[in-house]
Amino acid sequence: MGNIVAIVGRPNVGKSTLYNRLVGMRDAITDDFSGVTRDRKYGFCEWNGKRFTVVDTGGFVYSSDDVFESAIRNQVKIAIEESAAIIFMVDAQTGVTDLDEEIAKALRRGDKPVFLVVNKVDNYSNMLEANEFWGLGFENTFFVASISGSGTGDLLDAVVEHIENEPELDTDLPKFAIVGRPNVGKSSLTNALLGEERNIVTPIAGTTRDPIHSVYNKFGKEFILIDTAGIRKKSKVEEDLEFYSVMRAIRAVEEADVCLLVLDATQGLEAQDMNILRLAQKRHKGVVILVNKWDLLEKDTNTARDYEKAIKNKLAPFDDVPIVFISAKDKQRIFQAVEAAMEVYENRTRRIKTSELNEVMMAVIEATPPPSVHSRYPKFKYVTQLPTPFPSFAFFVNNPNYVRDSYKQFLENQLRKHFNFKGVPMEVFMRAK
Repeated sequence: MGNIVAIVGRPNVGKSTLYNRLVGMRDAITDDFSGVTRDRKYGFCEWNGKRFTVVDTGGFVYSSDDVFESAIRNQVKIAIEESAAIIFMVDAQTGVTDLDEEIAKALRRGDKPVFLVVNKVDNYSNMLEANEFWGLGFENTFFVASISGSGTGDLLDAVVEHIENEPELDTDLPKFAIVGRPNVGKSSLTNALLGEERNIVTPIAGTTRDPIHSVYNKFGKEFILIDTAGIRKKSKVEEDLEFYSVMRAIRAVEEADVCLLVLDATQGLEAQDMNILRLAQKRHKGVVILVNKWDLLEKDTNTARDYEKAIKNKLAPFDDVPIVFISAKDKQRIFQAVEAAMEVYENRTRRIKTSELNEVMMAVIEATPPPSVHSRYPKFKYVTQLPTPFPSFAFFVNNPNYVRDSYKQFLENQLRKHFNFKGVPMEVFMRAK
C-alpha cells in the first residue's frame, strides 16, 4: 500500500500546520528555492524507525465552497483506497460540523485505520468542549495543538504501529517506475517500450489509472516496469485528478529502484515534478529525467545543451542526473532512456573497495583540506562504504562537529567525480574516531 498517511478534514482546521510539523521534524533536504516550499503537499516523515509519506490533502482543494465540499468528499474516498492510514482533523473551537459528520461516516465505512485529531486544544476549557468529538466514534482520538506541537508525539506513536516497512516486490529484476504529471506522455512511453497498447492513450488528463507491473525483456535487457497508468473503473467519482495522480506517483516511487521522471518539453520542470524528484531523492531512489515531446520544440544548435543546463540549475545540489531527450510518440531515443535507467540501477548498487576509496578520497582531503572551525581543523582518518541498499559513506574524523555542510557537499561531489554514482542520491556521514 505505499506507506501513505493522508491528512483529511475541512478547510482551516490546521491540516497544513500539522503536515509541516510532521515532515519538518526530519526534513533533511530543505527545498528553499522558489516555488517548491509553497507547493509542497507531500513529504517524508520518519518516526521510531518507520518511514512514510505524509499527504496534505488541503493543498489540493481550490475555489468556492460548493466545489470545496465535493472535492473533500472525493479526496476522502481516494484516501480510503490509497493510504495505509488516515489522520482526520477537526477543530475544537468550531465543534462538530455537518461536514465533519459526513467525513466521519465515509471513514467509518472504509477499511483503513483512522486517527481523529482534535486540533486547537490549548487549555483546560477547550479540552472539556473537545470531548464532544468522541461522539464521532473513533477509538483513536487525539487532542493536539498543532501550532505548538503538543500531542503530536503520541499521535505518531499510534500511527506508525500501522505502517509496515515495505516488503520488497519479490524479484531480483530492477524495478523502474515511470512517473510525472498527468499528460506528459507516460502511457505513450510505456506503450513504446512494451510495443503494445497496454494503456489506452487519449489526450484527456487522467484517463490512465492503476499501477501496472510489466516485465520488459528485449535486446538483452530485463526489468520490471511500474507504470502509474492503466484504466481504473472502480469508482465513478469525478475525482480530483491531481490529488489522485500524486497518490499514485508516491506509491510507484516507494516500489521502484529507479524513477523515470517524464517531463513535457514544452512545459519544462515544474514545482510538482520537483516534489516527486525530492521524494525520490529522500527515499534514495535512482532518478533519470526524460524530456518527452522533444519533437515539438523549435531547435537551434544549442537547444538541448541549454535546456539541460536550465534543468540542472533547478536540481542543484543533486544535479548529477542523466537527462535524455525523447519522443515517445516517434519512439525516438527511448532505448537510450532504458540504458540510462540500467546504468543508474547499477550505480545504485555499486560497491567501492575500502582500499580504493581511501586511496582516492584521502588524497582529495589532503589536496583540499576542510576549513578550520574556531581555529581547529578536523582530522580525517579513513573512509568506508556502509552496507546500505544505496550508496552511503562514513568518514571517520576526530571531531565530526567541525566538518561543515559545505565540506560534506564537497566530499559528495568528489565521490561522484571519481566513481560513477550518476542519478543516485547518496548519504555522507561523519563519524567520530
